Amino acid sequence: MEILFGLHPVEEALRSGHRKFDHVCLARERQDLRLARLAEACREAGIRIRTEPREQLTRLARSGAHQGVVAVVREREFLDASDLAAAAGKGDLLLALDGVEDPQNLGALLRTAEGAGVAGVIVTERRSAPLSPAAVKASAGAAEHVRIARVVNLRRALEELKRRGLWCVGLDGQATMDYDEFDYSCGCVLVLGREGAGMHDLVRKTCDRLLRIPMAGRVSSLNVSAAGAVVLYEAARQRRLAARQLQEPLGARREGMEKGLGS
Repeated sequence: MEILFGLHPVEEALRSGHRKFDHVCLARERQDLRLARLAEACREAGIRIRTEPREQLTRLARSGAHQGVVAVVREREFLDASDLAAAAGKGDLLLALDGVEDPQNLGALLRTAEGAGVAGVIVTERRSAPLSPAAVKASAGAAEHVRIARVVNLRRALEELKRRGLWCVGLDGQATMDYDEFDYSCGCVLVLGREGAGMHDLVRKTCDRLLRIPMAGRVSSLNVSAAGAVVLYEAARQRRLAARQLQEPLGARREGMEKGLGS
């Protein structure tokens, strides 16, 4: 069993339908409309509810940041690389994390990935942050909606995606190409490296393109979660624009037909 805590993570886990709940504990001291709505949603889903003192929830969550809500759930089932590769379309945008170790960074990146329309996230099994309650809370529950594959060898997973027609682009401070010069409207995998150290050499060599975020100030680089947000939303912007351009000719034809009928 695993623990989820915080209003957003528990609400999103319930909304996603991907988690199997054992029960939900609510703080006896907290009584408000939002908690009442969550309790009602749990009852409608047939999930057991327990009312406990706040101190008991703190012990369960091993954190005081539970907001009066702790859920006991079944362990999450991860995809493997072949599953994600099979599910990924040639035009999809994926995110690969090469050893991101901070749970707060992992959670923030999962939240950004979900918001930017990323089709799946690849994480490594070793030397990376687990999908812990702290990471799920940092994602504000977005982790419950993102497809996540956990792999032993990231380089092999990237090679498999490349064989399926996706471009592999890595963020690297020493690159010569700016992040906004790449065309993300094609299917691609964005690779982000470890805090401070960046990508491993073999992963870096696997990338088709290396990109950088130019820095105008005195700080040489951004935090990995901030850098990921910059690039993923640039990719999302380009992909929205490309989708609109595909629709414009059809819309123009319809407008012309409507004018012709009107005359």
